[in-house]
Amino acid sequence: MKKNSKIYVAGHRGLVGSAIVKNLTSKGFSNIIYRTHKELDLTDASAVKLFFQKEKPDFVILAAAKVGGIVANNTYRADFIYENLMIQNNVIHQSYLNNVEKLLFLGSTCIYPKNSPQPMKEAYLLTDTLEYTNEPYAISKIAGIKMCESYNLQYNTNFISVMPTNLYGPNDNFDLEKSHVLPALIRKIHLAKALENENWDSIKKDLTYLPIEGVNGSSSQIEILNVLEKYGIIKNDEEVTVEIWGSGQPMREFLWSEDMADACVFIMENRDFKDTFSNTEEIRNTHINIGTGSDIAISELANLIKEEINFKGGFIYNSSKPDGTMKKLTDVSKLNNLGWKHQVNLKDGISKIYSWYNNQV
Repeated sequence: MKKNSKIYVAGHRGLVGSAIVKNLTSKGFSNIIYRTHKELDLTDASAVKLFFQKEKPDFVILAAAKVGGIVANNTYRADFIYENLMIQNNVIHQSYLNNVEKLLFLGSTCIYPKNSPQPMKEAYLLTDTLEYTNEPYAISKIAGIKMCESYNLQYNTNFISVMPTNLYGPNDNFDLEKSHVLPALIRKIHLAKALENENWDSIKKDLTYLPIEGVNGSSSQIEILNVLEKYGIIKNDEEVTVEIWGSGQPMREFLWSEDMADACVFIMENRDFKDTFSNTEEIRNTHINIGTGSDIAISELANLIKEEINFKGGFIYNSSKPDGTMKKLTDVSKLNNLGWKHQVNLKDGISKIYSWYNNQV
């Protein structure tokens, strides 16, 4: 990519897209284009067609997606498969029709089987059954990988798929119904700490920034306590406790979003589709894992966040709720061999994201 190349970043406001835009800007790329969802609905084939015909981007980074945690994935199953398929079908197809030089498609490591061998190599794709709670989302992302591969093989395009592990960072989603585990724990423990200190100003400030089920900073203390209890932040006579779904035993890998963005821009600048496979007889599993190659138990993660926030209360693990996959660790040797490795460790990353969240609230 040249510094003045026209680069379309789809999903520029989200956790992934905003980090990529920041990375591109810091490296001197000056012709970045994007549209809000209100300006361009990527599920609308006609609108996407008109956008590409008008703008003619040289490069496309497809970071737009409908995403969420276990609750959202399992509740809005139809929305997750429909919207993600529509977004990627429209953007990938129009990239081909409008001669985009290179496209980067972002998915997630939930594409791998529920009981995949660990760490998860790219070759393990489609070797067994998917985790039930996020199966619709995973299937849509697998379809995106195969779409990129198929267009490359049939039309000689240069479309690359990357599958980041669990991400966290600036512009993360802290909505307690729809967020992933790390931002959800940060917000829960932040609120629990404020409740522990009876710091109602802090609680009301938080709820003004991001209401929970319509309960905001203007709501009564009883309404606030009720909604906090519903989401597992419970004040009793002895201490404040935080409920965590599942046993706390599942192992998860977490990557700082700005590290992920750096990996994506590195690939866009330095690597092509031909670099993603070695077996030319059957070209498959060309996607690239992006991660750290190390993981942590949810219970240990909670304790790291507890230490960062200086929360004194306890945790209650609700084993009646699903754990999801027990271990999801990526094998990142392919990415490392292509020339990139992560920089930010988890402890430092938690400190960074909590500082960012405090500045927003």
